Parts: sequence; C-alpha cells; structure tokens
Amino acid sequence: MIEKIGKYKVLRVLGTGATSTVYLALDPFTNREVAVKLVDASALGDKETGRRYRKLFLTEASLVGRLAHPHIATIYDAAEEEDASYIVMEYVAGETLQKYCQIDNLLPVDKTIEIIFKCCRALVHAQQQGIIHRDIKPANVLLTHENDIKITDFGAALAVASDTTQLTGIGSPAYMSPEQVKEQPLNHQTDIFSLGVLFYYMLTGHHPFMANNNYSVVYLINNVEPPPPSSYRAEIPASLDRIVTKALAKKLANRYQSWEDFAQDLVGAFATLKKPEYDIPDSERFNILRGLKFFHGFTDIELWEVLRITIWSRFSSGDLLLREGEVGRSFFILVDGELKVCKGSSTLSELGAGDCFGEMAYLGSKQFHRTASVIAETDVTVIEISSEALQKASEACRHRFNGAFLEILLERLEGANTRLSELLAERNISIF
Repeated sequence: MIEKIGKYKVLRVLGTGATSTVYLALDPFTNREVAVKLVDASALGDKETGRRYRKLFLTEASLVGRLAHPHIATIYDAAEEEDASYIVMEYVAGETLQKYCQIDNLLPVDKTIEIIFKCCRALVHAQQQGIIHRDIKPANVLLTHENDIKITDFGAALAVASDTTQLTGIGSPAYMSPEQVKEQPLNHQTDIFSLGVLFYYMLTGHHPFMANNNYSVVYLINNVEPPPPSSYRAEIPASLDRIVTKALAKKLANRYQSWEDFAQDLVGAFATLKKPEYDIPDSERFNILRGLKFFHGFTDIELWEVLRITIWSRFSSGDLLLREGEVGRSFFILVDGELKVCKGSSTLSELGAGDCFGEMAYLGSKQFHRTASVIAETDVTVIEISSEALQKASEACRHRFNGAFLEILLERLEGANTRLSELLAERNISIF
C-alpha cells in the first residue's frame, strides 16, 4: 500500500471507485485525520475520457476553502503533480445514506425529514456560493455517528458564474432532473429535484424512477408521476406527499422555487407527526432560533453552532427559573410564553419570546450573583447557554453573541432613560 501522498501519511484505504481511491491519512502539520482522494493516473491519461476526468478533478479542486458549512464535507487541499493528483477532504466517520434506502432498514419518518432539512440548508449555502451540486444521491450524503449529515463529492458541481464550457451528461441518471437529462441549462432547482428523489427513496424504500436501463429511467423521469410515498408507508402524512410531489415536479414553475420554501414546508410537516413533547428535531429548533429577534444577525452556520451548545427546557406557569441572590454561570433566551422579572415583591419587567435574561452571568464576574428572580407567567420554553460552552464556541459565534448583548444593553439603557425622563416630568423637575 502507498505510504504517503504528498505530505499526508496514509493509514488505510477507505474505498475504491472506477477512477480514484480514497485513503484515510494523517496531516502531519495539523495532526488531524483526513480523507485523500487519489485520482488514477490512467484515468487522467486516457485519450477518450481523460479530458472529462481532469475537468471533474479541477472542478472539485477549485472548491478548496469555498464551502464552509457544518453539513458539507470540507475540502482542505488539492494538488496536481506529475506522479499524483489528489484532493484532501474532511474525514467523516460514518456511512452513506444508501443502507437507509432499503425497505427493511428505513429510518423513522421524523429522522428522515430532519436529514433532508439539513441537506436543504447545506445546499442553499452552496447556491449562495454559486455552486450547483448536480449529483445528489444516497452515496454522496454521509450520516455521522453523531446522527449528523455531510454532503460530499462536489466533482460534478456546476459553477453558475463560470465562463468555461460545462460538461454535460454529468451525474447519476436515476437522480437527474428532467432538464438535466435533456442537457438543458441548469439552476439550483435541479438539486431540489435530486434531493426529492432521495427523500422519496428514504421514506419508502422504493426508487421513484427505477427501471432496467438508463433509457427507461430517462423516460420515467420525463413522463411518469410516481405514486405518493404514503401508498408504500401508511404512517406518511398527506403533507409529506405534497412536499415530495412538489420537489419532483417536472416543470420548473411547479417545483420549489427556493431551498427556503422547501425547508419551511419540511418544518411544517413535523406538526402532522406524532412525536414526544420534548423531542424537538434539530430542523425545528433551527427555524425557531431563526425566528427569534435575538438571533437575527446570526448566519446559518453560526445558528447550527448555537444548536450544539444550547439546552432546551420547558417550564410551567408559576415556576421559578432564577432566584435572586443565587450564583449562576448560564444565561437564557425565552423561546415562547411570558416571564416576569422580580426584585423582592416588585415586578421590574416582563419578557416575551426572543428576550434574553441572566446575561450578566456571562458578561460579569465568575461568581456572579443573580440580582433578580425570574418567574414563568405562562407555560414557557427557554434555552440555556452556559458561559463555559460559549467560551468554547468559534470566535465568529461569540462575536455575534456580544453584538446581540450590546443591542440589548442599549435598548435597556434607552428604556431606562425614557422612564427617568417621564418620572422627572411627572415631578416637574428639569435636568437641564
């Protein structure tokens, strides 16, 4: 076996394809494990197919550092040398979604929706970078051991703003959109169609356009509407039938126009599912955070990071959330319901969805004592973030929190000045 590829020490083979081999390797400078895709020299040198494979290699290599998203496998490095052409990627410990498309190994419906939602958020990020994947299929989506997903293999990607001639016939026929099999101009909606095919497959264990040969597959894609997913699986609600049908619409005008619309409908579908009261999927939590005023300046990437450091809790009306005088190192953000802030027997203020409280535990000293009590006036949902967890977050994420805290402090200072002016006016006292 090869011992080194460039500077990377090879540990073992991860997989072998028609034109490349992927190795698990060690980056000696960062001391992290990486996946190195080594392209076969014979593939690049072939007179008939060499140009195509070289184009695919250069396409993926051009994405080094461009796609930074928690649900996209990062491309770290690429090199084209005399004896080796390779791409260095994030190593993802997990497996592809292929096994979860088998009828005897389907994931729960809510878990499948969550996976597709995360794919939507990753692909909208790619679109914002001017990238269309063009080869969304089970083998190119990895499910990690932490039940997260990573989209990989951007070798077939199309750079929308590129002036170079784009290769046609790229992708896996069974997952291509009607416009892709017809070799027509493409936009992000071709990936929406492909993700719809994957969604259908994962929900039912049946491919919507399965046939014995590629010609028949193309005919089905262009002319035949697959049966609704619920015809294969009774627990699938009508809302999901509608979502899948819209994602698989043959005409662009009838298909989802944006990833955001697709993702929002997925979140809405959760309302039709029976699920434990406190088992809120990541996709629903993400959209809840996106709707709260505290997080209005956060990017998608930063919100996914927030999800990893938050604790979500439910309290009943009358519950005491914070007690005056106690030591605390966490702060909180109200998701829904109403709270009141009290000092002694006096009510200082009332809080609604999106309001933050207890933030001085993060901004103040390590042994910060709460200066007021917080009581639930209705049933409420709150998220808790410890100072320690936030300190371990990325610099960009911490910067967003600091900006949000500054806005809160300025609003409170303005409110205090207004109340003081009103009080002075009532007493006919001038401050000038």
